[in-house]
Amino acid sequence: MADVLIVGDTERSPELRHEVPIAIGDPFFYAEVGGKRHVVVSALEISRVEELDSALAKHTFEEFDYEALIAAGLGSDELYSALWVQAAQALGVRAAAVPLTFPLGHAEALREAGIELRVDQALFDERRRVKNETELEGIRRACRAVEAGMTRAVEMLRGADRSNGALLLDGKPLTCERIKSELERVFDEHGAIADSFTVSHGAQTAIGHDPGSGEIVDGDVVLFDLYPKDRDTACFSDFTRTVTVGPPSEEIALYHRLSKEALDLAVGMVRPGVDGKDIHRAVCDFFHENGQKTQLHKEPGEVLRDGYFHGTGHGVGLEVHEQPSVGRIGGTLVAGDVIALEPGLYRHGYGGVRLEDLVLVTEDGGEVLTSFPYDLEL
Repeated sequence: MADVLIVGDTERSPELRHEVPIAIGDPFFYAEVGGKRHVVVSALEISRVEELDSALAKHTFEEFDYEALIAAGLGSDELYSALWVQAAQALGVRAAAVPLTFPLGHAEALREAGIELRVDQALFDERRRVKNETELEGIRRACRAVEAGMTRAVEMLRGADRSNGALLLDGKPLTCERIKSELERVFDEHGAIADSFTVSHGAQTAIGHDPGSGEIVDGDVVLFDLYPKDRDTACFSDFTRTVTVGPPSEEIALYHRLSKEALDLAVGMVRPGVDGKDIHRAVCDFFHENGQKTQLHKEPGEVLRDGYFHGTGHGVGLEVHEQPSVGRIGGTLVAGDVIALEPGLYRHGYGGVRLEDLVLVTEDGGEVLTSFPYDLEL
């Protein structure tokens, strides 16, 4: 088994958060040497770390001449690099695999000290593929936060006065921004947070990840792409629904029907051993058979702005987009994967529809983790 080295903090490094499942905002050191797991943290964090897995060897900075390094007058960047070198040498790290995001400055210091580092992102992606029970519980909680938020958003749209063509709620225009603010409040009530998400309307719904802005009006199509993170575990959900305020146009209704059928097709294919690119091809073939352009049915080099211009899905966990790919790159599904499936159809300058659910890959199929109606018209 290859030795492993990760340097960073658990608020920004999913690789580190998987190994040390608590929020630590300052940089620290994690190593696996000869099959034994080690973590080196400051005195500020050691009490919390001591409550973790008993198989994890816990160390403080002071064990590795931290105070002597401070006394030497090193600046903070040099200090940490020197500390990681001291820890690596003391713990017997001679050569190790590191993630793609390993800090270059620290890597240079470790290599200058004779420690061989090899980037192997696939190794770290694979060890996070099968969700542990803590991560899965966090994903399920994030899904409940999404559902509560979406319920509230639909209430706001349904409760708005449409008598003059505009949407007024409590006498004020109903905007994407107002709905987003309310969604953030509901997410917070359910133990989740979201730095960004999409509530778009009208022609914005055809522009990929346009976050959405402005006043929603009667007859609008409104797209919700919500991906809050569970506060305790830092695990994400990912979810999309599209609705119309009033009767939909024939085109939007067609997009919605085809997207729902494509989603059902994709979910029905989920099981261990299936390649994500085969699911993507099946969805693209379905759309193509129904007269829509797709990534797999276009001229070479053509940039699609209409039709189906993105992948069918991706893994979700400590990152909102992680392995495996359910797109042109693909990846073989394994039991324990959590994947988002998100087919959609769009016409630039007009509008679009996307539907997305999270699915847990089980031993004999897939379990849909998100639960919310797919109704188009409010």
